[in-house]
Amino acid sequence: MSASLGRALALFSALPATERFHVRARAFSAPLEAVARRVPPGATVADVGCGHGLLSALLALEEPAREVFGVDPDARKVRWAATGPGRLPNVHIEVGTVERLAAEREGQFDAAVVCDVLYLLPEARWLEFLSTARRLLRPGGSLLLKEAEGDGSWKHYKCLAQEWVMVTLLRRTKAGGALALKPRETLQALLRQAGFEVDETVELDAGYSTPHILYRARVPGEPSSPR
Repeated sequence: MSASLGRALALFSALPATERFHVRARAFSAPLEAVARRVPPGATVADVGCGHGLLSALLALEEPAREVFGVDPDARKVRWAATGPGRLPNVHIEVGTVERLAAEREGQFDAAVVCDVLYLLPEARWLEFLSTARRLLRPGGSLLLKEAEGDGSWKHYKCLAQEWVMVTLLRRTKAGGALALKPRETLQALLRQAGFEVDETVELDAGYSTPHILYRARVPGEPSSPR
């Protein structure tokens, strides 16, 4: 375990055992540190679908000059996040959606991170979601979209089975769609339709049993200085 991840997990020490287990499972099953390392230093960051706030914690602890705004529609998870990373001075956690954040803070972010959210939504909403995420960003701002790739591998089907358990049996995760995983070409095309330039597509599945893939996309224009 890295020092950064250890410090982030320590923020959740007061949570009930079941919630601590959930956060630790998330920490060791998803490449969140790899995502955090690609966020510009000193940036104002939107963490959309922040859940318990583990990625928000990593972003804030790694770079104290960052200001992180986490939103999630699950009020229960936000309550736990508020008692953990929400205590950090540069983290703000609240119940909300990307639509609400865009309405309140349009064009105010240097970066937005979206990890394992899109595939929980109905496919018909994906383009609208990405277009709304674009509204969060200043010219030159970056979107980091981490999903599981629909590549037909055993990892693909294991991921679907795992999420079916989390959503349907355990009800730990809320989903409004059919848990669809899509190939990278589909996501790259949707990002372009939403007005992004796709700068980087990175496979992050080495050492994991999930086909993690990260898309780094940018709003055209010259970036402003981080605030």
